[in-house]
Amino acid sequence: MSSLLVHPAAPDEQGTIIDVTPASAGWEYIGFRVHKLEKGQRIEATTGDQEVCLVLLTGRATVISGEHRFEDIGERMDVFEQIPPYAVYLPNGASYEVEATTELELAVCAAPGQGNHAVRLIAPSDIKQSTRGQGSNVRHVHDILPDSESADSLLVVEVYTPEGNWSSYPPHKHDVDNLPEESQLEETYYHRIDPPQGFAFQRVYTDDRSLDETMAVENGRCVLVPRGYHPVGAPHGYSLYYLNVMAGPKRVWKFHNDPDHEWLIKG
Repeated sequence: MSSLLVHPAAPDEQGTIIDVTPASAGWEYIGFRVHKLEKGQRIEATTGDQEVCLVLLTGRATVISGEHRFEDIGERMDVFEQIPPYAVYLPNGASYEVEATTELELAVCAAPGQGNHAVRLIAPSDIKQSTRGQGSNVRHVHDILPDSESADSLLVVEVYTPEGNWSSYPPHKHDVDNLPEESQLEETYYHRIDPPQGFAFQRVYTDDRSLDETMAVENGRCVLVPRGYHPVGAPHGYSLYYLNVMAGPKRVWKFHNDPDHEWLIKG
């Protein structure tokens, strides 16, 4: 079994099905959880020394932090509606409460915070939408918390890859602190597949192949990318969604393409 592939567990008392910590992943920056909550179910937590981005993957919820109350937010009932989500940014040192007002799938994205930013709602209208690539490399992107928006460490984005297409392709990496050429960022991929019985493929590999894993990724799995190139392919008949969380020593996304495959975009 791949050490990079995280399988969902049965929901605990807080509905947690995925729980990645720096300790469990063997890295320094990213924490990532997914909660599946029933209508009326509530979670309470504190951010501690982390900043957090709560992403409402599906469903509606009321989110409270201090004097901030975001009442019954959420619009997307299925990630494959392909509309941007609601999200809430929370700085380190904040307490928060989430109450599901419908069935809810909630992602909790975390990375070290320095307390430089306030609690804020990220509405769908705040999220830039774009399309990248061409041909069978087309994918559709929602920038939830890009490096152009304020945060201390976190970068959060979601991507839709149509059936039969490739994504994070040509293979690229961001594992060297060598700006302006490349930034060092850990990354998680939380995968959803439509229809849900399908699978995608993801490879994570380095130039010297000291890391080289290829995984069949089923619905609801999370892939860890500590370093290396990390392309993803969606088979015919199955559309792919993934939520990316990135963080590292500098909050800049600057990637380096695999030289063997860069010809694909230089054509």
